Amino acid sequence: MSKEREQLPSPSAEDLLAQIKFDIENGKIWLNEQRMLLIHSGVMGSLRKELIETLGIERAKGLLMRFGYEAGQKDAELAKRIRPDISSQDAFLVGPQMHTIEGIVKVRPIQIEMDIEKGEFYGEFDWHGSYEAEIHMADFGPSEDPVCWTLLGYASGFTSYYMQRRILFKETRCVACGDEHCTNVGRPAEEWEDPAEIERYLKPDPIIDQLMALQTEVDVYKSGIGLLQDDELLYQSVGKSSAFKKVCHLINRASKSRVTTLLLGETGVGKEIVAKGLHLSSDRADKPFVAVNCATLPQELIEAELFGVTKGAFTGATQSREGKFERAHGGTIFLDEVIELTPRAQASLLRVLQEGELEKVGGSETHKIDVRVVAATNEDLQQAVTDGRFRADLFYRLNVFPVFIPPLRERTEDIPHLVQHFLDKYHTAYHKLTLGVSDKAMEAFNNYSWPGNIRELENMIERGVILTDNNQIIGLENFFPSLIEPTHPLNIIDPTGNLTEDDSADQGQLVTLAKELLRDNFELESFEEILINTAMEQSEGNVSKAARLLGISRPTMAYKLKKLNGES
Repeated sequence: MSKEREQLPSPSAEDLLAQIKFDIENGKIWLNEQRMLLIHSGVMGSLRKELIETLGIERAKGLLMRFGYEAGQKDAELAKRIRPDISSQDAFLVGPQMHTIEGIVKVRPIQIEMDIEKGEFYGEFDWHGSYEAEIHMADFGPSEDPVCWTLLGYASGFTSYYMQRRILFKETRCVACGDEHCTNVGRPAEEWEDPAEIERYLKPDPIIDQLMALQTEVDVYKSGIGLLQDDELLYQSVGKSSAFKKVCHLINRASKSRVTTLLLGETGVGKEIVAKGLHLSSDRADKPFVAVNCATLPQELIEAELFGVTKGAFTGATQSREGKFERAHGGTIFLDEVIELTPRAQASLLRVLQEGELEKVGGSETHKIDVRVVAATNEDLQQAVTDGRFRADLFYRLNVFPVFIPPLRERTEDIPHLVQHFLDKYHTAYHKLTLGVSDKAMEAFNNYSWPGNIRELENMIERGVILTDNNQIIGLENFFPSLIEPTHPLNIIDPTGNLTEDDSADQGQLVTLAKELLRDNFELESFEEILINTAMEQSEGNVSKAARLLGISRPTMAYKLKKLNGES
């Protein structure tokens, strides 16, 4: 028997355990804002065995190491949230402690030498009870080479994130090789004699990607000609839901004709994107697409803007100029908020639709025009006709091919795709790269009513990217930063940031408390100061714990403390 090696002291894991929440009613387990799963190790063993038998041991090893690497990166990001003093050894030990808490392996830190500023790292850890070694032995017996591939990937991912440079680990001892326990050693990539040999397992396997792509093509062909395929989706459109595919199907049908199309739906559902998709799917795609928001045009200038003006038609018309319809000649014009057109403009539009001709303001000459009209409104045009605000004959001309675009709350399957689309857009725009949206934030997105629809979601993602540092997950606080904000989904998020099905009772208690406080000479600043001081007392001066008690981020808490202390 070998002598047990001395273990380095580790900090308490209470702060990590406090992040675990079991939402039994909704069938979810949360670790901070990340959704977790409890899975039988035997099931993971079966998956591991199938990967080895299907892909071969080398490719299976690479896939599992990359899987572990991603898990390590996620936990390292969590470490920064829970232990903000990320430069300390105690903060680094979140990784080994998380591996132990998650039941993957008992980690005993033996030696850690690190200096983040200088990029120096050396770590040696003993692993006891590795599930990966156990299931490999059960399926394949003893091994000549170490087999804790997922654990190795995790260690490399966690430490590389933490050190802000590539750190690679090697398993120097393994139970599957006959050793008493497993041991892994980590150091910067360039300090290993064979870094390329290790790193090749962390790179995606192009052969696998090609096989998956080919399989996907086969599945598409098998699915049958009658089904709507992704290549039938509209230009720049994002979505997989049946409701959205129905819209795409109708628009593609419309694009094969010259029919006037009326797009209906709430504000922010993406009517202009759909109109542009219709244009680009038609035989007019190489001609102009002109978008006009009728609500933004001054009432006295609507006709001139749309149909053009002749010199001297009115004060300020110093020269003749063409209107939006002439600019769209041969192509498509999109009239958003068409209900805002003046009666005279409605009459002129009707003439364009019926006769294919127009007259400029102040002129008598007729101009032939070839334009496909796509109109849109978020109001009930039929009701506007009844109320006398919109011409009945124009309504019937516009309503030849109506298409209703469903609100986002009716196509929640599309939210993950839209989130990724906007993340890609704003990562590029702001030269940043976040780790995406937390699981709890995505849960909130799926339950929120989205009164502003896709436009609101895009604005929220942009804000999240702006407020989140590089290589960090965008959490709830960066999407819904204040409970008093109108966009905050009060029906699904309580003041501590936890998801809840029905907090109407809690909200009622809060309203009652607020009424009590406001009876006398209530001062909001004094009340906030009392709350902050009480939270600091209960957390024994720990700023991070106090922030969690108040349901705010640590930076926000630190700012409020500085403000209370008179610091700028």
